[in-house]
Amino acid sequence: MVLNACLISEPFTIRISCGSFDDVRTAPTNTLWYRDFGYTGGRFANATRPSFIIPPLKTLRYFPLSDGPENCYNINNVPNGHYQVRLFFALLDNPNLDSEPIFDVSVEGTLFSSLLLGWSSDDEKTFAEALVFVQDSSLSVCFHSTGHGDPSILSIEVLQIDDNAYNFGPSLGKGAVFRTAKRLKCGAGKPAFDEDLNGLPWGGDRFWLGLQTLSSSSDDQSISTENVIAETLLAPNFYPQSIYQSAIVGTDRQPSLSFEMDVTPNKNYSVWLHFAEIDNGVTAEEQRVFDVLINGDTAFKGIDIIRMTGERFTALVLNKTVAVSGTTLKIILQPVEGTRAIINAIEVFEIIPAENKTLPQEVSALRTLKGSLGLPLRFGWNGDPCVPQQHPWSGVDCQFDNTIGNWVIDGLGLDNQGLRGVIPGDISKLQHLQSINLSGNSIKGNIPTSLGTISALQVLDLSYNELNGSIPESLGQLASLQILDLNGNHLSGRVPASLGGRPLHRARFNFTDNAGLCGIPGLRECGPHLSVAAKIGMAFGVLLAILFLVVFAACWWKRRQNILRAQKLAAAREAPYAKSRTQFTRDVQMAKHQRPPESSRSSNNESSPHLLS
Repeated sequence: MVLNACLISEPFTIRISCGSFDDVRTAPTNTLWYRDFGYTGGRFANATRPSFIIPPLKTLRYFPLSDGPENCYNINNVPNGHYQVRLFFALLDNPNLDSEPIFDVSVEGTLFSSLLLGWSSDDEKTFAEALVFVQDSSLSVCFHSTGHGDPSILSIEVLQIDDNAYNFGPSLGKGAVFRTAKRLKCGAGKPAFDEDLNGLPWGGDRFWLGLQTLSSSSDDQSISTENVIAETLLAPNFYPQSIYQSAIVGTDRQPSLSFEMDVTPNKNYSVWLHFAEIDNGVTAEEQRVFDVLINGDTAFKGIDIIRMTGERFTALVLNKTVAVSGTTLKIILQPVEGTRAIINAIEVFEIIPAENKTLPQEVSALRTLKGSLGLPLRFGWNGDPCVPQQHPWSGVDCQFDNTIGNWVIDGLGLDNQGLRGVIPGDISKLQHLQSINLSGNSIKGNIPTSLGTISALQVLDLSYNELNGSIPESLGQLASLQILDLNGNHLSGRVPASLGGRPLHRARFNFTDNAGLCGIPGLRECGPHLSVAAKIGMAFGVLLAILFLVVFAACWWKRRQNILRAQKLAAAREAPYAKSRTQFTRDVQMAKHQRPPESSRSSNNESSPHLLS
């Protein structure tokens, strides 16, 4: 037995018990289901299990239509690679609500399952499974309401498998999603999962529905063996040997085998047939030879299991991709040498072309717009805006761009929706927009200048909102603009000259009901038009003038105080006491001037003889 190199490490696995507040383990394999936290919106509720196939979990999550028509589980930090994604459905444990909702399911933007009326009473329809490639480290699983009850989900499993699993040819790859249409373990009536059959984790955890007979009207029979089957658990599919230890064989009365199932018309299907010679009555080559016909065409001719495998009790897997135009897929195993046909297991997958996603930067811009405009919950706007194509976002028009291989947004129609936020500058990331209609809401704030960079824009209707400020000059750069409705807002200032003359060129512009706008016929005349720089200069000049006046007033007040102080001093000198002191001072000073200087007397005394007594 040769194992794939990827088996060196364990595959990535996550199982979510939807609506559960705690991690849960289920019997008989003690499987771990993680609590449901931070993946999506919706509501928690108790669940009722309509089928024994469904894991024994007690809660689910459901999505009322009031929360939006699209709701998604977004699982991040998923290593890039190939995955088996399986969903189990249950019914809401509430008799007052519709017990069986009808809705669609998509994975990574590709619609792969539709729950139709009566699904809860059919074991095989209580779950949906797809094989898909993860390319951007995240996985989205979305539930799309069809208006018939609220979508509900019991559990989600994301199980990494070998990158080459179910390689059906050159067309395998990231461009296709495999939907499991049928998986049968023939000759055994008991259903089983790979984990029950001791399968390897890299094979996923496939569910095999047990089948005792291929048709209720057929005369075939079941056989089984305890012998070890060789060539099992091999890469890339890692089939457990148990699926080869039982089989359905034809009888002498009816040696051929026939299997028929309903399919979606005009689709491609990948058919995988499993064989092992376990019949004790067949021990050598050429003892059992048969052809395989699919919808009347010979898919495989002259199948001799022992010759093709080299020995008994050895697995043989054959694969054929067929295009089905009708609603039925029919497989006939027709013996060619008088023997009886045999089949051990059957797998049928619908090949669904993977949808190309919307350009990531435009998805990001729409999500910013959703938050900035406060879109009501009823809009949803979850998942991818343009895919699946059957469920685009409300108010968003999409167009496929062949040059880049992505969907792009070419129209926004959100008029009269009660929006109350502001238009974000990031709206300019929607560079493929041709039409924007946000009229009839209560949007506030300025018109983003960045709108002028959406060169393809032909229609811009922002009328009857609460927008203020001026009309950006950048709107004049929109050469393709044919309709511009800004009426019914609180805009002010001069209408840009580049827009004023545009109506002469078959364009239709409306600026009315904006009391502050001016500058074109139909609006009031504007005063001198000042540039922003001029307005800043004027403001600076006024500030300087005010500063000068303050300084001048301070100086004048100081000078006035000095004058008043001097006047008070002068008045004080005129008082009687002050006059007498002043006269006395003057007499003393006059006496000093009339006496000879002391120095002269001193000099004379020094030159005359001294008289002694």
